[in-house]
Amino acid sequence: MFDFSNIKITKDIAIDLGTASILVYVQDKGIVLREPSIVALDKSTGRLLKIGEEAQKMLGRTPGSVVTIRPLRDGVISDYEMTERMLREYIRRVTGFRFFKPRVLICVPGGITEVEERAVIDAGIQAGARRVYLIEEPLAASIGAGMDISHPDGHMVVDIGGGTTDIAVLSLNSIVEDASIKVAGDAFNEALIKYVKRKHNVLIGEQTAEAVKTSIGCVFPRPKELSCEVKGRCMLTGLPRVITLTSEETITAFEEVCNRIFDAIHGVLERTPPELVGDISSNGIVLTGGGSLIWGMDKVIEARVGIQTRVADDAISCVAYGTGKMLDSLDKMQDGTVNFLRRKQLSRGMQ
Repeated sequence: MFDFSNIKITKDIAIDLGTASILVYVQDKGIVLREPSIVALDKSTGRLLKIGEEAQKMLGRTPGSVVTIRPLRDGVISDYEMTERMLREYIRRVTGFRFFKPRVLICVPGGITEVEERAVIDAGIQAGARRVYLIEEPLAASIGAGMDISHPDGHMVVDIGGGTTDIAVLSLNSIVEDASIKVAGDAFNEALIKYVKRKHNVLIGEQTAEAVKTSIGCVFPRPKELSCEVKGRCMLTGLPRVITLTSEETITAFEEVCNRIFDAIHGVLERTPPELVGDISSNGIVLTGGGSLIWGMDKVIEARVGIQTRVADDAISCVAYGTGKMLDSLDKMQDGTVNFLRRKQLSRGMQ
């Protein structure tokens, strides 16, 4: 008789399926994988060459036979096949060979449609999950940031990711009011590229814009102005050119993107019941996601909204940690005794 005692059952997995990066959390282990959401593909054979950080290094530097793809755009799947292949590889990395397939909890933007939800679920199943559950990013972010949303007390979280900004007012483990806009970290990069092209007649790449954003970029005046040299292609001559950008210039470049985020926050507050708005004014606003790390983001939101604002500890990982914490409640989610899943619960897979 076959001895099943030595077979190790795969632990449940939580995935922060982000536009810019993917974080994988394994139950009882924590975050075990953090990779960019990029794949490199051989156009002639369709073979997957590189994924994650290795594919990111190839961005903008590939020959005609190789293409780098971001299979996720604006927080949702834009290339189903590539997303499935990327997920399969990452799940294989963290689980290895196991007799049982893992259950997977994936976080999604609050404004996702049912068609987009189904695409995420199907991609997870095809990638090797036994069963897939979805949880909204604002809920996961609030849990990961250590907010206690179990009481009848209003809290606000603003998750500025790579493709979407999710804003939510939470109370009693549920979302009371929310908004999801397709303006986030990638939009800041695009705004900087457009600014440099318009102001300096120089074309820079996405990776250069990201480097400038993280090094000197800001949305609120710094105590001391910073500057850096930026290399690009002159639009007039077609030759390489080096220019100097200052932190003050990035404020100008990011202004329009910031205004769209402010408008979304204001809109959510306008729709929130007055009692909860009073709670938020006392509890403050918590920022999560990589976009919240742009210098001065908390200061400029506090100045515009008039509510104390802070950036959560390890803001980039909050969604992954929050999703991971919910793995212990998957059984309760399945029987409906926990109200943490999406308001319209969607899960599918092998029973």
